[in-house]
Parts: sequence; C-alpha cells; structure tokens
Amino acid sequence: MTQSRREALRCLAYGGAGTLFTLAGGVVLPVDLANAAAAPGTPFFVQISDTHIGFNKDANPDVAATLKQSIALVNALPMKPALMLHTGDVTHLTKPEEFDTAAELFKGLPVSELHVVPGEHDTTDNGAEFFKRFGQASGGRGYYSFDSAGVHFIALVNVMNFKPGGLGALGDDQIAWLENDLKGRSASTPVVVFAHMPLWTVYEPWGWGTGDADRAFAALKRFGSVTVLNGHIHQIVSKVEGNITFHTARSTAYPQPQAGVGAGPGPLKVEAAVLPKMLGITSIAYARHPAAATLTDATIG
Repeated sequence: MTQSRREALRCLAYGGAGTLFTLAGGVVLPVDLANAAAAPGTPFFVQISDTHIGFNKDANPDVAATLKQSIALVNALPMKPALMLHTGDVTHLTKPEEFDTAAELFKGLPVSELHVVPGEHDTTDNGAEFFKRFGQASGGRGYYSFDSAGVHFIALVNVMNFKPGGLGALGDDQIAWLENDLKGRSASTPVVVFAHMPLWTVYEPWGWGTGDADRAFAALKRFGSVTVLNGHIHQIVSKVEGNITFHTARSTAYPQPQAGVGAGPGPLKVEAAVLPKMLGITSIAYARHPAAATLTDATIG
C-alpha cells in the first residue's frame, strides 16, 4: 500500500444516520443534536451534494427518487435550516432538462435560500447552462460570498480547469478575489467555505483534491473557526487541521469506492438494501461562544 493511500484511508470517517460531531479543542467529538443546536438563533444550515439528475445506470436507476428521500430527510430535521448549500454535480450530463427536473425537485426544500456551486458534470458546456440557472449571485463567475446569522459563507469554483484524472484548480483571479474578500473581517467571524472538489488532497492519483488550495488556506488561517465543505467523492471523509475542519458529503445519487480501492473512481454498485445507507445529507450548526461547528451526517435509510 502506498503512503498516499495510507494517508487517505487514515482520514476516512463514515458516519451513520444521525451521527453528530462537534469540534472542541481541535478534536471531533460526538454530541447530541438537541443539546448542541437548540439554542435560539443558532446558525443552522444543510449541505446536499452530487444529485446527478439524469444518471440512470445500475448504481442507482432512479436518482430523482433518492433526491426526494433526501429532501424528506431535510424536512424532518428537528430545526428548520436557514439556508442550504449544494456542493455541485446537480446534473449528470449538463442537459437543460436535467436542470429543469432538479429545479422542480428543489422546490420541496424547506428553505428560501439555496446556494449552488458547479461540479464538473454541470460544466461540460463550459458552465453556460449552470450559470444561467445559478449564476445570478456571482455575476456569472461562480465564486462569491455572503453573510447569514453571523457566519461568512464563501462559494468557490474548482472545476472550470478540471481535467479527468487531475486535481481541481481555483486560479489566480479567484484566489486574489478571496484574499480581498477576507480583508478587514474579524478573525472571530466563523467562516464556511464550500466548493465541489475537495479543497484538500484526499487521494491525488484519482484527482481528489485542489492543486492550489494551499494559497486559499493562507488567507484563511487567521480565522478562529473555518469549516470547509465539499462533495465530488460521494462519501464522508473528514479531518481537522488547526482551526480548519474539512468535510466531504455523501451523494444523494450513488456511492463511489474508497480511495485507492479498485481501478478508479466512478459509480459503485451495491446491494439495493445497502444503497440508502450510503446516501444522505450533512447539516451544520454553529455555537457562538466560542464559535464551533457541529456536523451531522444522516442517511436516507
């Protein structure tokens, strides 16, 4: 086994339905959602990822149905989320009808704000259809920031220079924008960064990472609480480095193999009874004093 694979597997962490974690003193600890997120005004939001509307192969011939189940899971949460983040691959083939289907299904979400970053499956037309649907907030460039309930959210795009088998990239312009966006902000402000491909190198041989992400983290290191949310790899992988919590979400469509297991990444077929336990959502609550993120991973079955 290669050293890079050992490091990747060491970081793998699979949460079951309703598994909760909070960051305390740099250590991820299990907590109870009712106690962790019941305080009035607690910032609370939900991440979904990799819906892949249009996919219909053996790994999941009905991704619309499992997305509906995921939406039902969001609606059943004990707290109503203030907003939702979708970390990319809304569609499987970038087709307008796939975006139409996704938009109709998203109407079932219990939120007024849905923030979406593109995945590589959304940008086979150089992002034209995606930005027509979701580009208003960013002026058609994909990366932007906003504030909600005292948390600063940053949407980044790392798939526009994506090459199969290669790492994602942010690029000079986006990194310069990020540095400027963070100037003058208090280091005590909780920050949430979300993008499609992992912003840390999970497994380089499969392109599971972002080649220039270290430049982005240089601008984030002064903040006391940073949460980085990604998708792309269709499974939970998490780690903590100093003030930064990294977390990738399950897909609502189909799983992928663990890093380095098998010939390469791609849809992983599992028994029908097992599939719902490998699909799901992530919810995040922020305690205020001190700022700390509580991550909840729940499956649809």
